Amino acid sequence: MNSFSSVSSEESGIEGLNLLDPLGSLRGLHPEISMGMKKLPGKGKYSVVSLYASQFRDLRTRFCSSELDYIASLSRCRKWDAKGGKSKSFFAKTLDDLFIIKEIKRTEYDSFMKFAPYYFRYMNQCYEQGNQTCLAKVLGIYQVTIRQTKSGKDAKHDLMVMENLTFGRRITRQYDLKGALHARFNSAADGSENVLLDQNFVNDMIVAPFYVSRKAKRNLQRAVWNDLTFLNSINVMDYSLLVGVDAQGRELVCGIIDYLRQYTWDKQLENWVKSSLVVPKNELPTVISPVDYKRRFRKFIGTHLFSVPDRWCFQRSSKPCSLCGVGDE
Repeated sequence: MNSFSSVSSEESGIEGLNLLDPLGSLRGLHPEISMGMKKLPGKGKYSVVSLYASQFRDLRTRFCSSELDYIASLSRCRKWDAKGGKSKSFFAKTLDDLFIIKEIKRTEYDSFMKFAPYYFRYMNQCYEQGNQTCLAKVLGIYQVTIRQTKSGKDAKHDLMVMENLTFGRRITRQYDLKGALHARFNSAADGSENVLLDQNFVNDMIVAPFYVSRKAKRNLQRAVWNDLTFLNSINVMDYSLLVGVDAQGRELVCGIIDYLRQYTWDKQLENWVKSSLVVPKNELPTVISPVDYKRRFRKFIGTHLFSVPDRWCFQRSSKPCSLCGVGDE
Protein backbone atom coordinates (compact mmCIF):
# COMPACT_ATOMS: atom_id res chain seq x y z
CA MET A 1 0.00 0.00 0.00
CA ASN A 2 1.26 3.45 -0.83
CA SER A 3 -0.07 6.72 0.51
CA PHE A 4 1.45 10.16 0.53
CA SER A 5 2.15 9.95 4.25
CA SER A 6 3.80 6.54 4.19
CA VAL A 7 6.19 6.92 1.24
CA SER A 8 9.82 6.87 2.30
CA SER A 9 11.36 10.33 2.61
CA GLU A 10 14.60 9.31 0.92
CA GLU A 11 15.01 10.88 -2.53
CA SER A 12 16.06 7.67 -4.24
CA GLY A 13 15.65 6.93 -7.93
CA ILE A 14 16.39 4.53 -10.77
CA GLU A 15 18.02 6.83 -13.30
CA GLY A 16 21.05 4.55 -13.47
CA LEU A 17 19.04 1.39 -14.04
CA ASN A 18 19.63 -0.20 -17.42
CA LEU A 19 16.67 -2.46 -18.07
CA LEU A 20 18.22 -3.76 -21.29
CA ASP A 21 21.05 -5.53 -19.49
CA PRO A 22 21.14 -9.33 -19.86
CA LEU A 23 18.85 -10.96 -17.34
CA GLY A 24 20.99 -13.99 -16.74
CA SER A 25 18.99 -16.82 -15.21
CA LEU A 26 15.68 -15.06 -15.96
CA ARG A 27 16.21 -15.51 -19.68
CA GLY A 28 15.20 -19.14 -19.66
CA LEU A 29 11.78 -20.64 -19.60
CA HIS A 30 9.84 -19.64 -16.55
CA PRO A 31 8.73 -22.45 -14.26
CA GLU A 32 5.07 -23.37 -14.45
CA ILE A 33 3.40 -25.28 -11.65
CA SER A 34 0.27 -27.23 -12.50
CA MET A 35 -2.13 -27.71 -9.60
CA GLY A 36 -3.72 -30.74 -11.22
CA MET A 37 -7.23 -31.46 -12.46
CA LYS A 38 -10.13 -31.07 -10.03
CA LYS A 39 -13.90 -31.45 -10.31
CA LEU A 40 -16.11 -28.40 -10.42
CA PRO A 41 -19.65 -29.19 -9.17
CA GLY A 42 -22.10 -29.12 -12.07
CA LYS A 43 -19.62 -27.72 -14.60
CA GLY A 44 -17.06 -30.43 -15.19
CA LYS A 45 -13.37 -30.32 -14.35
CA TYR A 46 -10.88 -27.51 -13.97
CA SER A 47 -7.12 -27.14 -13.78
CA VAL A 48 -4.93 -24.28 -12.57
CA VAL A 49 -1.43 -23.40 -13.76
CA SER A 50 0.70 -20.92 -11.81
CA LEU A 51 2.86 -18.79 -14.13
CA TYR A 52 6.33 -17.62 -13.06
CA ALA A 53 5.65 -19.53 -9.86
CA SER A 54 9.07 -19.24 -8.20
CA GLN A 55 9.51 -15.55 -9.08
CA PHE A 56 6.10 -14.63 -7.72
CA ARG A 57 6.71 -16.69 -4.59
CA ASP A 58 9.97 -14.82 -3.98
CA LEU A 59 8.17 -11.51 -4.52
CA ARG A 60 5.43 -12.46 -2.05
CA THR A 61 7.97 -13.28 0.64
CA ARG A 62 8.88 -9.59 0.61
CA PHE A 63 5.41 -8.08 0.50
CA CYS A 64 3.05 -10.67 2.08
CA SER A 65 2.95 -11.87 5.66
CA SER A 66 3.37 -15.52 4.64
CA GLU A 67 2.63 -17.90 1.77
CA LEU A 68 0.07 -19.76 3.87
CA ASP A 69 -1.79 -16.53 4.64
CA TYR A 70 -1.77 -15.67 0.92
CA ILE A 71 -3.25 -19.06 0.00
CA ALA A 72 -5.82 -18.80 2.80
CA SER A 73 -6.89 -15.37 1.53
CA LEU A 74 -7.35 -16.61 -2.04
CA SER A 75 -9.42 -19.55 -0.83
CA ARG A 76 -12.11 -17.18 0.43
CA CYS A 77 -13.26 -14.73 -2.25
CA ARG A 78 -16.42 -13.01 -3.43
CA LYS A 79 -17.35 -11.51 -6.77
CA TRP A 80 -16.71 -7.79 -6.80
CA ASP A 81 -18.31 -5.11 -8.95
CA ALA A 82 -15.38 -2.80 -9.71
CA LYS A 83 -17.03 0.37 -10.97
CA GLY A 84 -15.36 2.77 -13.35
CA GLY A 85 -13.61 0.42 -15.78
CA LYS A 86 -14.57 0.00 -19.42
CA SER A 87 -13.18 -3.51 -19.86
CA LYS A 88 -16.13 -5.24 -18.12
CA SER A 89 -13.63 -7.75 -16.77
CA PHE A 90 -14.43 -10.23 -14.04
CA PHE A 91 -13.29 -9.04 -10.60
CA ALA A 92 -13.21 -10.74 -7.23
CA LYS A 93 -11.94 -9.66 -3.83
CA THR A 94 -10.73 -11.79 -0.95
CA LEU A 95 -12.99 -11.74 2.10
CA ASP A 96 -10.18 -10.27 4.22
CA ASP A 97 -10.00 -7.39 1.68
CA LEU A 98 -6.25 -7.89 1.12
CA PHE A 99 -6.21 -8.92 -2.54
CA ILE A 100 -8.07 -8.29 -5.79
CA ILE A 101 -8.43 -10.91 -8.53
CA LYS A 102 -9.00 -9.69 -12.07
CA GLU A 103 -9.48 -11.61 -15.30
CA ILE A 104 -7.08 -10.08 -17.80
CA LYS A 105 -7.35 -10.01 -21.57
CA ARG A 106 -5.19 -12.22 -23.73
CA THR A 107 -3.30 -9.18 -25.00
CA GLU A 108 -2.49 -8.19 -21.41
CA TYR A 109 -1.41 -11.73 -20.62
CA ASP A 110 0.86 -11.85 -23.67
CA SER A 111 2.38 -8.47 -22.79
CA PHE A 112 3.11 -9.51 -19.22
CA MET A 113 4.73 -12.76 -20.36
CA LYS A 114 7.13 -10.66 -22.45
CA PHE A 115 8.17 -8.15 -19.80
CA ALA A 116 7.72 -10.27 -16.65
CA PRO A 117 11.47 -10.79 -16.04
CA TYR A 118 11.96 -7.02 -16.11
CA TYR A 119 9.03 -6.53 -13.72
CA PHE A 120 10.52 -8.91 -11.16
CA ARG A 121 13.92 -7.30 -11.52
CA TYR A 122 12.50 -3.80 -11.06
CA MET A 123 10.44 -4.69 -8.00
CA ASN A 124 13.35 -6.50 -6.38
CA GLN A 125 15.65 -3.52 -7.00
CA CYS A 126 13.09 -1.14 -5.50
CA TYR A 127 12.92 -3.34 -2.41
CA GLU A 128 16.67 -3.87 -2.05
CA GLN A 129 17.78 -0.30 -2.86
CA GLY A 130 14.90 1.52 -1.18
CA ASN A 131 13.76 3.16 -4.42
CA GLN A 132 10.35 4.71 -4.18
CA THR A 133 7.56 3.08 -6.19
CA CYS A 134 3.79 3.30 -6.29
CA LEU A 135 3.13 0.39 -8.64
CA ALA A 136 0.24 -1.69 -7.37
CA LYS A 137 2.02 -5.01 -6.90
CA VAL A 138 1.00 -7.94 -9.09
CA LEU A 139 1.49 -10.99 -6.87
CA GLY A 140 0.42 -13.86 -9.11
CA ILE A 141 -0.76 -14.83 -12.61
CA TYR A 142 -2.82 -18.00 -13.03
CA GLN A 143 -4.37 -19.83 -15.98
CA VAL A 144 -7.61 -21.57 -15.10
CA THR A 145 -8.98 -24.08 -17.61
CA ILE A 146 -12.55 -25.36 -17.22
CA ARG A 147 -13.52 -28.44 -19.21
CA GLN A 148 -17.24 -28.77 -19.81
CA THR A 149 -18.54 -32.28 -19.10
CA LYS A 150 -21.05 -32.49 -21.95
CA SER A 151 -19.28 -30.65 -24.77
CA GLY A 152 -15.72 -31.48 -23.75
CA LYS A 153 -14.68 -27.93 -24.69
CA ASP A 154 -12.12 -26.02 -22.67
CA ALA A 155 -12.71 -22.47 -21.44
CA LYS A 156 -9.50 -20.69 -20.41
CA HIS A 157 -9.33 -17.77 -18.02
CA ASP A 158 -6.18 -15.74 -17.25
CA LEU A 159 -6.35 -14.32 -13.73
CA MET A 160 -4.15 -11.73 -12.04
CA VAL A 161 -3.82 -11.30 -8.28
CA MET A 162 -2.84 -7.84 -7.06
CA GLU A 163 -2.72 -6.01 -3.75
CA ASN A 164 -5.77 -4.03 -2.68
CA LEU A 165 -4.46 -0.48 -2.40
CA THR A 166 -7.36 0.67 -0.23
CA PHE A 167 -7.12 -2.13 2.35
CA GLY A 168 -7.89 -0.84 5.83
CA ARG A 169 -8.98 2.57 4.55
CA ARG A 170 -12.34 4.33 4.54
CA ILE A 171 -12.38 5.75 1.06
CA THR A 172 -14.97 8.48 0.43
CA ARG A 173 -13.90 9.36 -3.13
CA GLN A 174 -11.61 7.73 -5.65
CA TYR A 175 -10.20 8.79 -8.98
CA ASP A 176 -8.77 6.95 -11.99
CA LEU A 177 -6.26 9.38 -13.51
CA LYS A 178 -4.57 9.02 -16.91
CA GLY A 179 -3.40 12.60 -17.36
CA ALA A 180 -5.93 13.33 -20.16
CA LEU A 181 -9.08 15.44 -20.05
CA HIS A 182 -10.86 14.57 -23.30
CA ALA A 183 -13.75 12.14 -22.58
CA ARG A 184 -12.47 11.75 -19.02
CA PHE A 185 -15.50 12.94 -17.03
CA ASN A 186 -17.92 10.71 -15.15
CA SER A 187 -21.23 12.52 -14.78
CA ALA A 188 -22.90 9.60 -13.03
CA ALA A 189 -20.28 9.09 -10.34
CA ASP A 190 -21.29 9.85 -6.78
CA GLY A 191 -19.73 8.57 -3.58
CA SER A 192 -16.99 6.05 -2.86
CA GLU A 193 -18.54 3.21 -4.88
CA ASN A 194 -18.06 5.02 -8.20
CA VAL A 195 -14.78 5.99 -9.79
CA LEU A 196 -14.22 9.58 -10.87
CA LEU A 197 -11.96 10.56 -13.76
CA ASP A 198 -9.43 13.25 -14.66
CA GLN A 199 -11.87 16.07 -15.40
CA ASN A 200 -13.73 15.29 -12.16
CA PHE A 201 -10.42 15.57 -10.31
CA VAL A 202 -9.56 18.93 -11.90
CA ASN A 203 -13.04 20.30 -11.14
CA ASP A 204 -12.95 19.08 -7.53
CA MET A 205 -9.54 20.65 -6.97
CA ILE A 206 -11.03 23.99 -7.99
CA VAL A 207 -14.26 23.76 -5.98
CA ALA A 208 -13.06 21.91 -2.86
CA PRO A 209 -9.31 21.31 -3.12
CA PHE A 210 -7.35 19.04 -0.85
CA TYR A 211 -3.67 19.58 -0.18
CA VAL A 212 -0.60 17.52 0.62
CA SER A 213 2.70 18.66 2.06
CA ARG A 214 5.50 19.58 -0.32
CA LYS A 215 7.53 16.68 1.01
CA ALA A 216 4.70 14.22 0.33
CA LYS A 217 4.23 15.58 -3.19
CA ARG A 218 7.96 15.28 -3.89
CA ASN A 219 7.90 11.69 -2.67
CA LEU A 220 4.95 10.87 -4.91
CA GLN A 221 6.53 12.56 -7.90
CA ARG A 222 9.76 10.63 -7.30
CA ALA A 223 7.83 7.34 -7.15
CA VAL A 224 5.88 8.22 -10.29
CA TRP A 225 9.11 9.26 -12.05
CA ASN A 226 10.74 5.92 -11.19
CA ASP A 227 7.73 3.83 -12.21
CA LEU A 228 7.08 5.67 -15.46
CA THR A 229 10.74 5.41 -16.43
CA PHE A 230 10.42 1.66 -15.98
CA LEU A 231 7.07 1.36 -17.80
CA ASN A 232 8.36 3.41 -20.72
CA SER A 233 11.39 1.14 -20.98
CA ILE A 234 9.14 -1.90 -21.51
CA ASN A 235 6.85 -0.04 -23.94
CA VAL A 236 3.80 0.11 -21.63
CA MET A 237 1.12 2.81 -21.70
CA ASP A 238 -2.56 3.36 -20.83
CA TYR A 239 -1.93 2.85 -17.10
CA SER A 240 -3.74 4.86 -14.41
CA LEU A 241 -3.00 6.42 -11.06
CA LEU A 242 -5.71 5.31 -8.64
CA VAL A 243 -6.19 7.99 -5.98
CA GLY A 244 -8.41 7.33 -2.98
CA VAL A 245 -9.45 9.98 -0.45
CA ASP A 246 -9.45 8.72 3.12
CA ALA A 247 -11.24 11.60 4.84
CA GLN A 248 -11.10 10.03 8.28
CA GLY A 249 -7.37 9.33 8.10
CA ARG A 250 -6.76 12.63 6.29
CA GLU A 251 -4.69 10.89 3.65
CA LEU A 252 -4.60 10.22 -0.07
CA VAL A 253 -3.93 6.59 -1.00
CA CYS A 254 -2.45 6.08 -4.44
CA GLY A 255 -0.99 3.47 -6.75
CA ILE A 256 -0.40 2.88 -10.46
CA ILE A 257 -2.72 0.21 -11.87
CA ASP A 258 -3.54 -1.36 -15.26
CA TYR A 259 0.06 -1.42 -16.47
CA LEU A 260 -0.03 -4.70 -18.38
CA ARG A 261 -0.73 -3.23 -21.83
CA GLN A 262 2.13 -2.63 -24.25
CA TYR A 263 1.99 -0.21 -27.18
CA THR A 264 1.34 -2.78 -29.90
CA TRP A 265 0.09 -2.23 -33.45
CA ASP A 266 -3.58 -2.21 -32.44
CA LYS A 267 -2.97 0.54 -29.88
CA GLN A 268 -1.03 2.51 -32.49
CA LEU A 269 -3.99 2.15 -34.86
CA GLU A 270 -6.37 3.30 -32.13
CA ASN A 271 -4.15 6.33 -31.55
CA TRP A 272 -4.20 7.21 -35.26
CA VAL A 273 -7.98 6.83 -35.62
CA LYS A 274 -8.79 8.89 -32.53
CA SER A 275 -6.25 11.58 -33.43
CA SER A 276 -7.65 11.86 -36.94
CA LEU A 277 -11.38 11.45 -36.44
CA VAL A 278 -12.46 11.65 -32.79
CA VAL A 279 -10.37 13.95 -30.60
CA PRO A 280 -10.68 17.74 -31.12
CA LYS A 281 -7.73 19.65 -32.50
CA ASN A 282 -4.96 20.63 -30.07
CA GLU A 283 -5.83 17.65 -27.85
CA LEU A 284 -4.28 14.22 -27.66
CA PRO A 285 -6.28 10.99 -27.31
CA THR A 286 -5.98 8.92 -24.15
CA VAL A 287 -3.93 6.29 -25.98
CA ILE A 288 -0.60 7.71 -27.18
CA SER A 289 2.96 6.45 -27.39
CA PRO A 290 4.65 5.41 -24.09
CA VAL A 291 7.03 8.41 -24.23
CA ASP A 292 4.23 10.94 -24.75
CA TYR A 293 2.02 9.16 -22.22
CA LYS A 294 4.78 9.35 -19.60
CA ARG A 295 5.36 13.07 -20.16
CA ARG A 296 1.66 13.94 -20.04
CA PHE A 297 1.12 11.82 -16.94
CA ARG A 298 3.99 13.47 -15.01
CA LYS A 299 2.84 16.95 -16.05
CA PHE A 300 -0.71 16.28 -14.87
CA ILE A 301 0.44 15.16 -11.41
CA GLY A 302 2.75 18.13 -11.05
CA THR A 303 0.09 20.63 -12.17
CA HIS A 304 -3.14 19.43 -10.55
CA LEU A 305 -2.01 18.01 -7.21
CA PHE A 306 -1.74 20.96 -4.82
CA SER A 307 0.76 21.19 -1.98
CA VAL A 308 1.35 23.44 1.00
CA PRO A 309 4.62 24.24 2.80
CA ASP A 310 5.93 21.66 5.23
CA ARG A 311 6.57 24.44 7.74
CA TRP A 312 4.81 27.75 8.16
CA CYS A 313 6.84 30.88 8.96
CA PHE A 314 5.23 33.79 10.77
CA GLN A 315 8.46 35.77 11.26
CA ARG A 316 8.26 39.43 10.36
CA SER A 317 11.79 40.73 10.22
CA SER A 318 14.22 42.37 7.85
CA LYS A 319 16.56 39.45 8.39
CA PRO A 320 16.11 36.32 6.23
CA CYS A 321 14.19 33.55 7.96
CA SER A 322 16.29 30.48 8.80
CA LEU A 323 13.49 28.22 7.47
CA CYS A 324 12.36 29.89 4.26
CA GLY A 325 15.19 32.36 3.61
CA VAL A 326 12.73 35.22 3.05
CA GLY A 327 12.54 38.51 4.99
CA ASP A 328 10.38 41.62 4.80
CA GLU A 329 11.37 44.03 2.05
